[in-house]
Amino acid sequence: MSKISEWRTKIGLWIGLPLFAAAAIAYGATDLVPAWKAHNGGGTTGTFTAEREECGRRSCSFYGAWEAAGGDRRRSDVKLFDEPDSLVVGQAVEAVDTGASGVFAAAGGSTYLFVTGFMAAGFAALAGWVFVIRNALRRRRQRKAAAPVAA
Repeated sequence: MSKISEWRTKIGLWIGLPLFAAAAIAYGATDLVPAWKAHNGGGTTGTFTAEREECGRRSCSFYGAWEAAGGDRRRSDVKLFDEPDSLVVGQAVEAVDTGASGVFAAAGGSTYLFVTGFMAAGFAALAGWVFVIRNALRRRRQRKAAAPVAA
C-alpha cells in the first residue's frame, strides 16, 4: 500500500467514520420515533398546503403550512415527508403531525425505512470505530511488550 493510500485510510477511519456516525445518529435521533409513529397511524391528522418547492440534484421537497383537522394547531414552514408524486404548489393533502421536523403525508411512504436505515448505518459506523480504536490499542500494547527492555 502506498503512503497516500495509507493516509487516506487513516483519515477515513479516524476522522470520517466517527463524523459519519455522529451525523447519522444525530439526524436519525430526531425523526426515527416520529417516522415510525406516522407509519403506524399515530399523530394528529390535518391538512398540509404546499407553499413552495425546493429542488436539489435528484429530488424536490415541498414546504408549507399544516393545520390540524380541528383547527386547534397550526405549523408553518414545515417539510412534507412522503409527498405524493402529483403534488404541486398550492395543493393541499392530508398529512399527519407526529412531532418530527416536518409532517408526513397520510397516504404513507418509506421515510420510516430511510431514517431507520440511516440510524442503523450510524450505529454500525460507531461500532466499526470502536473496533478501530481497540485494534490500535492492542497493536500499541504488543509493540510495548515486544520492545527490548533498556538496562
